[in-house]
Amino acid sequence: MPDAATPALTGAAATLAAALGCGLLIGVERERRKGEGPGRALAGLRSFALVCVTGAAAALTQITGVVVAGAAFVAALTVVAYWRDRSDDPGVTTEVALLLTYLIGVLCAWQLPLAAALAAGLTVVLAGRERMHRFVRHWLTPAEVRDGIVLAALVLVALPLVPDRPLWGPVLNLHVVMQLLALLLAVQSLAHLGRRLLRARHAVALSSLASGFVSSTATIASLGLSVRESPSGARMMAGGALLSCVSTQLQLLLVASAVKPAWLAVLWLPALAAAALAAAWGYWLVHGAATGATSGEVSGPRAQGRPGGDDERMFSLKGAAVVAVLLAGVQALVHGLELWLGTAGLYTGTLLGALADLHAALAAVFTASQPTAPAGLAVMLALAVHALSKSVTAGVAGGARYLAWFAPGLWAHTLLGVVLLWFLRP
Repeated sequence: MPDAATPALTGAAATLAAALGCGLLIGVERERRKGEGPGRALAGLRSFALVCVTGAAAALTQITGVVVAGAAFVAALTVVAYWRDRSDDPGVTTEVALLLTYLIGVLCAWQLPLAAALAAGLTVVLAGRERMHRFVRHWLTPAEVRDGIVLAALVLVALPLVPDRPLWGPVLNLHVVMQLLALLLAVQSLAHLGRRLLRARHAVALSSLASGFVSSTATIASLGLSVRESPSGARMMAGGALLSCVSTQLQLLLVASAVKPAWLAVLWLPALAAAALAAAWGYWLVHGAATGATSGEVSGPRAQGRPGGDDERMFSLKGAAVVAVLLAGVQALVHGLELWLGTAGLYTGTLLGALADLHAALAAVFTASQPTAPAGLAVMLALAVHALSKSVTAGVAGGARYLAWFAPGLWAHTLLGVVLLWFLRP
């Protein structure tokens, strides 16, 4: 009969082997940077491998004191090494990595997949030193760094602390409002980074797409004002306006996922189909204008709450906050009208809200009801009313020529979404 201790020995051997692999993975990267001679760094291939195996062996003893003593020993070793460092750039990366490697070894005995993932992540961070330094020092602007800190604080600190409960019926949930604000800022940041990577060739298109996540209507008005100053750019500006409508459709899915995910089953196909048509039509307008236009700079759009020329900011916090607060306010309005007038109140509140902001009106519908036939009709009416509001804005801001280029694509993608929603309604 096999010895009862054999499975335990096999498990311990596997743990130690995994710890050795993790230590070697990290140690290979550090060995390449260790250098040679008296000024070489603290640890290399063998040191990292041994420290990781030591952590795993300490954890296998199942004695807390041994694990703590091992961590204290490694920490003391790193402190002494840093104190004796006489190089011109005495960083602490290797010292911290060595301590973390010990903890990865300990983790190998408890959660092996997590330990392996942590080892791989640590190696990537260590190997990407030059690229990360260059990205932070030379590519990111000070404004983008500040915006990144704000977004991280919002997601990691503020959002978990906000209570997740509605204050009035199903509406006025501060956690949902904060979650939506974080989504808006994150999407704006991604669009901004994409615009910077491709700025030279697609400035108008990507600027319009990014600005649309703050306010598509404000973007359409801003582009219309640019047409007033330079009538020859009407086609390009109309294309940018249509691309801002892509953001409207995508943001509709973001709002549904944040407020009531049950609506995604009904909305995903109409919203994505409408967004695809608006993107194709807008790209055709921009591309055609770019290839046939004479040289000359055409001013780009400005997001609501963002001064012109301040395109180094990753997002407009003020604009996104206004949208989030407007969402909460219209939700409360529609809920109050529905309590007062029933289904008629739902329709009335949705149409009134759509004149100001489509997503605020639809967020109220999503919050107040499940995907039912009356609620689906309210969504379709809101889409039509909002398209009418955009048409009026384009005509007033940019004139007849701008409207003539913009309106066909606007109504084509809106009607496509409405028709698909009609056939997919519950």
